[in-house]
Amino acid sequence: MTLDILLALALFCAATLFTPGPNNLMLMASGANFGLRRTVPHLAGVAFGFPLMIVPVGLGVMQIFDLWPPAHTVLRIVSFAYMLWLAWKIAHAAPVQDRTSGARPLSFVQAAAFQWVNPKAWSMALGAITLYATSRDLGAILWVAGSFAVLGLASALTWTTLGTAVRRMLANPSRLRVFNWIMAGLLLASMIPVLLT
Repeated sequence: MTLDILLALALFCAATLFTPGPNNLMLMASGANFGLRRTVPHLAGVAFGFPLMIVPVGLGVMQIFDLWPPAHTVLRIVSFAYMLWLAWKIAHAAPVQDRTSGARPLSFVQAAAFQWVNPKAWSMALGAITLYATSRDLGAILWVAGSFAVLGLASALTWTTLGTAVRRMLANPSRLRVFNWIMAGLLLASMIPVLLT
């Protein structure tokens, strides 16, 4: 991969990773509700789960959409249903002092698995492979995945830190409730472009 292509890929990664989307909104909400330390597995699942998704997508999974176009509709429906459930969980998260011991952020595996139903992740993966790994050889795909891993860790840490920064302001249960409802609403709003396509 040439330096100019690598730079273009890095800019693509940064633009797609740092903009609001389901992962970033969930990390911000988790940081606000649970703090940085407890959100680390969720953060790592997002940062490394997406690059792990890129490899099989680049090596052939994306051909499913070419061979069976209704797969787009199935993915859209499953994604929206899962986003509704996540939005409900975020909106109804209890203040820290009121939580049962079962309340916790997503685990590494849950966050990594979430990438497979995240519509923004799919469009990022398909776009990156189409633009920057046109040959679909393993080396090019690994460059794309590696770029997303490095910048994805920075993005996930940034959004989680933003959540922890507002945590003190949200010590008041009514403010936290409003914040959680706003995060749930934004998560659902992030689905509008998917539903309209």
